[in-house]
Amino acid sequence: MRIFAIADLHLSKAQPKPMDVFGGNWQGHPQIIFERWQETIEQGDLVLIPGDISWAMSLDEALEDLKDVAALPGIKILLRGNHDYWWSAIGKLRQSLPDGMYALQNDALVFDDVVIAGARGWNCPGSYDFSEQDMKIYQREVSRLKLSLEAAQTYPDKKLIVMMHFPPTNPKLEPSGFTELLLTAKPSDLVFGHIHGETKGMPLPSLGETKVHFVAADALEFYPKRIC
Repeated sequence: MRIFAIADLHLSKAQPKPMDVFGGNWQGHPQIIFERWQETIEQGDLVLIPGDISWAMSLDEALEDLKDVAALPGIKILLRGNHDYWWSAIGKLRQSLPDGMYALQNDALVFDDVVIAGARGWNCPGSYDFSEQDMKIYQREVSRLKLSLEAAQTYPDKKLIVMMHFPPTNPKLEPSGFTELLLTAKPSDLVFGHIHGETKGMPLPSLGETKVHFVAADALEFYPKRIC
């Protein structure tokens, strides 16, 4: 089984929202994502989608986008991003998802010899304009990643891959609660997105032997990235 990742699809079928305000490379979105997905992904592949999947405000609206993604090749694993306001109670969401699509939240998912864990994450202490409210959300997200990693540890014989939406550290690449957990868990790979703009030379955090992958769609020129 091949494993790919692509974040920040930013789909908006119910209420179309042009993405070229983020740069000319978004012209042709979302068709360019679907075309390059089909060029890259085969039916048996696993595709990690770590957040900012749809601009929809309700689950019913988001399902229009999710059904389009579900129709593409591969098994899809969804993680919530900071713009996924449609993400409802996890039980309701899981009951509503199309076949071949799974949501990750506070737990871990197993596929063959791989276990997937993760959490949305948040801005880390030391980030620009980090507030008291940011600290509350950050601490909650650290706890959620801890829960997910603990669930994954019940499968010690599986390869561990971790999904986050936000980077696990601040722009200065300083240690955080996320990096502490990841260095202890020692996943084979970490994927994250969230950041847009001039990202080609963006520095990545060092997490021991863990391979770190920045998979925002525009940074990948809209091709899903093969992780392993």
